Amino acid sequence: MLSKLWAMTRHAKQTDGGFSDLVQACHKLVSERGQANMYALGNEVVKAWQDLNKNKREAFFAALATEFAPDQQAVLDAASAYVNTPDATHLATLSAVTEAPRQELFRRINRVKNGTPTLLDMRVALMECMRTRDGLQAVDQDFLHLLSSWFNPGFLHFEAVSWDSSAALLEKIIQHEAVHAIDSWAHLRRRLEADRRCYAFFHPQLPHEPLIFVEVALTHDMPDAIAPLIAMQPAGAKSASEKQAGKPTTAVFYSISNCQPGLRGVSLGNFLIKRVAQHLAQEVPSLKTYCTLSPVPGLVRWMQAVDISTLPVAVAQSHAQVSAWRAANPSLTPESVQQAPESLRDALARLCAFYLVKGSHLPQADPVARFHLDNGARLERINVGGDLSRNGLKQSLSVMVNYLYNLGDVEARHQQFVDRHVSHSRGVKKWLQD
Repeated sequence: MLSKLWAMTRHAKQTDGGFSDLVQACHKLVSERGQANMYALGNEVVKAWQDLNKNKREAFFAALATEFAPDQQAVLDAASAYVNTPDATHLATLSAVTEAPRQELFRRINRVKNGTPTLLDMRVALMECMRTRDGLQAVDQDFLHLLSSWFNPGFLHFEAVSWDSSAALLEKIIQHEAVHAIDSWAHLRRRLEADRRCYAFFHPQLPHEPLIFVEVALTHDMPDAIAPLIAMQPAGAKSASEKQAGKPTTAVFYSISNCQPGLRGVSLGNFLIKRVAQHLAQEVPSLKTYCTLSPVPGLVRWMQAVDISTLPVAVAQSHAQVSAWRAANPSLTPESVQQAPESLRDALARLCAFYLVKGSHLPQADPVARFHLDNGARLERINVGGDLSRNGLKQSLSVMVNYLYNLGDVEARHQQFVDRHVSHSRGVKKWLQD
């Protein structure tokens, strides 16, 4: 595997002067001792990356995986020395030689102007290359290790997004909304009215670029469908400020969107939700319940992949019933869900309950469920018909769920999830009984 990466690097150097200059600049940057020259070389690397032919990016990552990897002989020697004399000095030496030189390269790039966004751009390109090229995982792990430190929530700026925020920021909210699309400025304004909130994390090196944001609805009960939450105000309806006068009791996290694909794997969403809940508890004292209205994007995919013979009898029967219904309705519509018999809706609820409670630690686990359950939430309620959008019908056959955040229990529930137990309500438990 490494021999192929070495060969790719050699070939790129021989055929592309720009690529060779970039790799050479990286070597100089890692070995440079002088601070002034370090910044100059860092800027040179950033410029060379920006100018690099996209077809040569894979070769660049191959160079990082080979030429900027730890020295194998040095690692072996240090490991042997530590085994023979396991003291602090030999441990420090072993730790130093096992760190790949590319980590210091990334640190030095990060110090220069535009260094941070350049590293995020590099990681996006790396993840794309990893889809078709083996041997680059160690490079990605080094990226993830450093980015997790640099984007520690303790270093991030928490900010409320409002209609008074800059137009540039509001445009980014529209652009990056990943769960429920914002179709217009009027639609965005509705999501920022008095009974709505939006909060984001920012990094000092990216002050105008939200890293992640969450949208919240302040209501009087736990919702069972997304359409009323994101709908425009109907003509003649009470204004948001009039509704707010009733003192909301429930904060509903209905959309959370990551804006920086280069930060995939860096945990930010869980910290943002907890930070928002703490903030709202002080701002709106009437709030008693903190919950989500969440999609189940893995449900249909799991149904298609699961071995039915491994399912409990009642779940297998529900699977057969839902599969027959889907076969009879190949093009699902909101009407086909709304007109479905109660037995079919029960079958959907049972399938979803089993999938989320019994399957959230398996390879086919629902990513949204894993996020909230690992974050210390409880699976509270299953809502058939919760999302009648095209995407909702395709991914989850319209099912949405509520996760409940009891702020005093999140740590205990997180530990339960770590111990492979999914916290769930009595209402969910009834669907697990044969």
